[in-house]
Amino acid sequence: MALSVIGLSIDCSDAIELAQFWAQVLGRPIADNPTAESAAVEASATATGPRLSFHQVPESKSVKNRLHLDLITPDFEAETARLLALGATTAHQVEKNGRRWTTFLDPDGNEFDLVAG
Repeated sequence: MALSVIGLSIDCSDAIELAQFWAQVLGRPIADNPTAESAAVEASATATGPRLSFHQVPESKSVKNRLHLDLITPDFEAETARLLALGATTAHQVEKNGRRWTTFLDPDGNEFDLVAG
């Protein structure tokens, strides 16, 4: 069997708004013809990782994500400041077993982690 992950789909309230946030976070382009109902952030030649698709749903987020993105950076403080300036909010900070990360919320309330590395 030969399977590969080509993308992740994320439910949200406004697909364009969330795609714009993640495009800025990851330095990737938004796919052509985005709408409030459906938008995507493409993979790129300079940034690894799957395509992120955003789909508008009528209900708001009410519980912790079952899946979230983990991002890693060698410049933790600078990236933390950049994420906050882009509209992320801090949920909590962790230092455990010699590792350090912060859990953030994107503008739609979805959790993601920034790991110092």
